[in-house]
Amino acid sequence: MPTSQSTPYIGRFAPSPTGPLHFGSLLAAVASYLQAKSANGQWIVRIEDIDPPREHPGADKLILDGLEAYGFEWDGPVIYQSKDHERHAAVIAGLVSAGHAYPCSCSRRDLSEVRRGSLGAIYPGTCRLGCDSKDVAIRVLTHDQPIEFIDELQGAQSMRLESESGDFVIRRRDGLVAYHLAVVQDDADQGITEIVRGIDLLDSTPRHIHLQNLLNIPTPAYVHIPVAENAEGQKLSKLTGAAAIPTEKVRTTLVAALEALAQETCEGLEAQSVTDIWAWATAHWQLQALQGRKNIAPQHYF
Repeated sequence: MPTSQSTPYIGRFAPSPTGPLHFGSLLAAVASYLQAKSANGQWIVRIEDIDPPREHPGADKLILDGLEAYGFEWDGPVIYQSKDHERHAAVIAGLVSAGHAYPCSCSRRDLSEVRRGSLGAIYPGTCRLGCDSKDVAIRVLTHDQPIEFIDELQGAQSMRLESESGDFVIRRRDGLVAYHLAVVQDDADQGITEIVRGIDLLDSTPRHIHLQNLLNIPTPAYVHIPVAENAEGQKLSKLTGAAAIPTEKVRTTLVAALEALAQETCEGLEAQSVTDIWAWATAHWQLQALQGRKNIAPQHYF
């Protein structure tokens, strides 16, 4: 584990309220939960509700009801990311004041012809020297020194942000705080020691480490698990029509999640109580069973 007796393990599950839990989000919840519980650590639930245009009314309740139905037990109250808006705004202002970030008036149309990388358009630095418009986003300055880290499942990672990503947005033109800034600051404020999440966010991690360095905050350990895919090879999500996890067959679905995560199960485990399934899963949790895996095919789950 990445922690010691002097640094207790704190993990988290941080869904966006765009719909109920589906099987892919259940896998992230199960993996992060078992990683925390097997380390005798804390597990925090944070609702990342900072993008109102994408959110569905009542989705946070559906998510929390789903977690409760599946026997998850989180530590402390549920945290709502939107409650920290003033904190996020102050951090952004500090980055601008320190010369680490700047206003940018470029629109998506302006960037439609630029080179693209794994994270989308590679920003060419158009507004680094200033812009006249008051309708602006805020971008953080990047450099081209490699940002490197070791992912516990995916191994050594490296990215040169300036040439592979470019300066990225930390506050949108509509005034909303961008995910990258909010998640980095909130993880630091909540003392998260290890982040377990889907491999679809692996390429975002160098951006997060860059912000951590600028803000002089610790870099947690990272674990990027394989993502569940549908029959067309698409990541399970609301956009690809992923169904909500069922509440009438919790034990069957929970065991299916363990099997999808390459965990050991035993005959008759589905017949046990949810509490006993969690006890078995915690005692037998082996993160390394997922070593190097990128995806989970549909035949691994219901």
